Amino acid sequence: MGFVKTDIYDLQFNPYKLISKDWFLLTSGNKSEYNTMTASWGQTGVLWNMPVFTTVVRSNRKTFELIEKNEFFTISFFSEKYRSALSFCGSHSGRDCDKAKETGLTPVFMSENGVEVTAFAEADMVLVCIKAYVQEMKPECFVDTENDEKWYSDKDYHYQYIGEIVKAFVKE
Repeated sequence: MGFVKTDIYDLQFNPYKLISKDWFLLTSGNKSEYNTMTASWGQTGVLWNMPVFTTVVRSNRKTFELIEKNEFFTISFFSEKYRSALSFCGSHSGRDCDKAKETGLTPVFMSENGVEVTAFAEADMVLVCIKAYVQEMKPECFVDTENDEKWYSDKDYHYQYIGEIVKAFVKE
């Protein structure tokens, strides 16, 4: 199955369910080297008069190395049918295995502004994002210090990536 490019402003979805309950794959890299990880924290909306997706990644993740190195990243959403594949991608490191091979997911390599990006054929929707803003979360910025204590007891803070959504695809 292929994808059809769509206008981001025409998409209809519940971001709270799609991101938090259904999860997504965050992927960065190209055919020569890419990695993906499952995530359930993110945001979508409008910032600086452009559609954006915000996600967070800890620096110990293989995906962090690639998202730092590359200009683009993709966000891929799947149906419940792929829950076990997403669970695997969230609990195994790309340093130790080929997640696509282990899960049966099919990488798809698309070109954006002459740069190759990676997504997955089985996804229902793919957002292609170009990095617009990156910042490490800092303990002094927490207004609600309980979140710092609850989520960062090891002080392994996420990096926040705000990406402009430059293309959106839905399954044909």
